[in-house]
Amino acid sequence: MIAVDTNLLVYAHREDSVWHEAALARVTELAQARAPWAIPWPCLHEFLAIVTHPRIYAPPSPRAAATDQVEAWLESPSVVLLAEAPGYWPELRGVVEDGRVEGPRIHDARIAALCRLHAVRELWTADRDFSRFPDVRARNPLVP
Repeated sequence: MIAVDTNLLVYAHREDSVWHEAALARVTELAQARAPWAIPWPCLHEFLAIVTHPRIYAPPSPRAAATDQVEAWLESPSVVLLAEAPGYWPELRGVVEDGRVEGPRIHDARIAALCRLHAVRELWTADRDFSRFPDVRARNPLVP
């Protein structure tokens, strides 16, 4: 199963992103395929926080447009939402300790732990920070 990180969701949504067309194509491929694909819940939270933030985007996405976008992704019959479940704490602790993670990088550790817990094969992200988590195969599908 492939999971999608926040940055690809943002690029797919924001038409003003230089990566918009490529990200939209990749996310649409996943959403329309029969194979399961995943979005970690923390990525949806972060997506909403980023695209509606007036200090990040001028103008920011209207709240209704952002929540409609999330609804559209959730309508994909093959999407799996990754959430904390029994066994999450040992995964998170292992990711934090193995990656020597502190401070704001804990957010990425949460994503990595959720991917490990749910046996995600690959995390699609443009964030190089995931290289500190060797048990999570991260790939940027926007570049060859």
